[in-house]
Amino acid sequence: MISDPARDGDPTEGSTVVVIPARGGSKGVPRKNLRRVGGIPLVGRAITSALAAAGVDRVIVSTDDPEIATVAREWGAEVIDRPRELAGDEASSESAVLHVLAELDSRGDRVEVIVLVQATSPFIDPVDLDVGIARVRRGECDVAFSAITSWGFLWRDTATGLIGINHDLRSRPRRQDRAAEYLETGAFYVLAAAGFRAARHRFFGTVGAVIVSEVTSLEIDTEQQLVMASTLAPLAASSVPLDVDAVVTDFDGVHTDDTVLIGADGSEFVTVSRSDGMGVALLRDAGIPMLILSTETNPVVSARARKLGVDVLQAQTDKAEALAAWARDRDIPLDRVAYLGNDINDLGCFELVGWPIAVPDAHPRILGAARVILGGAGGRGAVRELADLVLQARAALSRGHITTNERRPT
Repeated sequence: MISDPARDGDPTEGSTVVVIPARGGSKGVPRKNLRRVGGIPLVGRAITSALAAAGVDRVIVSTDDPEIATVAREWGAEVIDRPRELAGDEASSESAVLHVLAELDSRGDRVEVIVLVQATSPFIDPVDLDVGIARVRRGECDVAFSAITSWGFLWRDTATGLIGINHDLRSRPRRQDRAAEYLETGAFYVLAAAGFRAARHRFFGTVGAVIVSEVTSLEIDTEQQLVMASTLAPLAASSVPLDVDAVVTDFDGVHTDDTVLIGADGSEFVTVSRSDGMGVALLRDAGIPMLILSTETNPVVSARARKLGVDVLQAQTDKAEALAAWARDRDIPLDRVAYLGNDINDLGCFELVGWPIAVPDAHPRILGAARVILGGAGGRGAVRELADLVLQARAALSRGHITTNERRPT
């Protein structure tokens, strides 16, 4: 049974709960669930997709890892601690879901539909989740899983050589003359809760498939796939307002074009943009705190910060530690901070904040770690562009044009 694109379903009693298993151990990609794709932790991407689905009532992360639990809460999920015996290499996703169900049952929470979402699939479309939820709620199937359509010829190695699995070697019909097959992506499984409790496995009863875009089907099990996902992230990104509570920037290569003029006496001169200065002034007038953070010690940086009327920290060998302390002193959650950088000494800050942002001529590793890549170059309007995006999001929020789910990163 294959779904159509309709996403409306008849509501029934009981809630729809997304469960995201996210244990701390991972052999193929260490700390995989916290690794970032497009500037966002994998577990954060899964949470955000689930929160954006109209048919989802609750999102719960099952984890044995305190750091994952902290990140999950930052991105809007509930957390249920997973026992150590259910978090080893041999533990199944089903065991985590059953543990969550038992915990919810003990609280008297009625669950009608369970959605198992894998954090290792970074590009889940919320609309696809809604399609599967609607089909299970309408009783069209007991299980709906994500899949892509495939016409590939499969082979298996045997003692006598390769043999065809889904085709006759002597008959190779054209694609249009063959029936399609469906390849499971592993991204999500929508399950009727009662049937899952009885079967204790994700496949039971009548099984259907939700056909998803190939762009959203990538599953991360290797470092190479993580690189591929980071490359694809800009193509799969949705347009989410840049709603933050603070802006932090590097100086060289961000407020400047990363070049310097040196006088005969050793004096240094840089070029800055008046447009950037206006952007900072607009942020300041809107009450949005800003910090210039630099590893260098240069009077020109202090002079520019004074001119702009913003905080400045120089000679910071550990920029991430300095950023965290600055945000902590102002009670600003790091996931509500935008950080604009251009070089590899900004990577630590990128790992901390909710909105890592790069100028277009940044180092390749920065571009790969960024959630947003601006159009304006350093010293030529990048800071103003960022300021405009932040202020546009704030204006939309004040007008009620951003919902709670839209405010979460994707």
